[in-house]
Amino acid sequence: MSLTDFDRYPLTFGPSPVHPLERLTRHLGGPRIWAKREDCNSGLAFGGNKVRKLEYIVPDVLASGADTLVSLGGYQSNHTRQVAAVAARLGLKARLVQERWVDWPDVVNDKVGNILLSRIMGADVRLDPSGFDIGIKRSWENAMEEVRAAGGVPYGIPAGASEHPLGGLGFANWANEVREQERELGVFFDTIVVCTVTGSTHAGMIAGFAGQDRPRRVLGIDASAMIERTREQVGRIARHTAQLIGLGRDLREDEITVLDGWAGERYGIPVASTVDAIRLSARLEGMILDPVYEGKSMAGLIGLIGSGDIPPDATVLYAHLGGQPALNAYAGALT
Repeated sequence: MSLTDFDRYPLTFGPSPVHPLERLTRHLGGPRIWAKREDCNSGLAFGGNKVRKLEYIVPDVLASGADTLVSLGGYQSNHTRQVAAVAARLGLKARLVQERWVDWPDVVNDKVGNILLSRIMGADVRLDPSGFDIGIKRSWENAMEEVRAAGGVPYGIPAGASEHPLGGLGFANWANEVREQERELGVFFDTIVVCTVTGSTHAGMIAGFAGQDRPRRVLGIDASAMIERTREQVGRIARHTAQLIGLGRDLREDEITVLDGWAGERYGIPVASTVDAIRLSARLEGMILDPVYEGKSMAGLIGLIGSGDIPPDATVLYAHLGGQPALNAYAGALT
């Protein structure tokens, strides 16, 4: 099989924009830096990387006859907000389990930002005290059982859509999209920088780029603070996705790179480098990052340029995955 054999339900505007970050490039004094903007990819509730994944999951949802999408995340989950938006677009119900993944003291953490948007879109939002984990959660399985018991037909989407069998396809397609944009722009991105937590965004990129004939590095910046589990999950999903799209070879270990150093000690807690990266990107480029994911991947990009791990002659594509609505819940870290 190949990627074109899988049905795709269009939820995005088309290819997400790519543009140079000229002032950030000059400030850092090294590689040319560009951004590809998944935060501008769709009209569904501010878009984001999960919309791209859901394009390949929706055909299976519709074929299943489900009437309720069931998913989970933290209180400020970008993923559950995008699931709620897709459910609204399809005329389905959404049941969202919002766990306490982040021990953040702001009293409005469960009331503003992503969770507010999900409620506005009509999702049935249930708070759960369970803590953070990147794997399958019992609370999610319980929610599906409750929907069935009430006479509904649930369709389960794991956290980040990552453990879904089709979860890596959206960003395998992203890799093909990048190749076409490179051709149009007359540029080659030898280095891709992306945040990684539940793993299928990064994994899909790895699988997609592995089928292309020009070598490049796909650098995942860990924001889970569970790096060994994240490395394992990224590798597993990347290999599964590569098999789905007919890569025809095993992925090499050097194609799967997850780097630590910018996550801090706990998921979801911005550290000094996160806040610095958010401020720098905003002040130089007017590009807004979030404190859970993109602030950490940008901190990684800045750090890797400073250390020389990304050399001065590189051309870097920074994957902006979205997530800015969560900023409202983290005002204390940024004021």
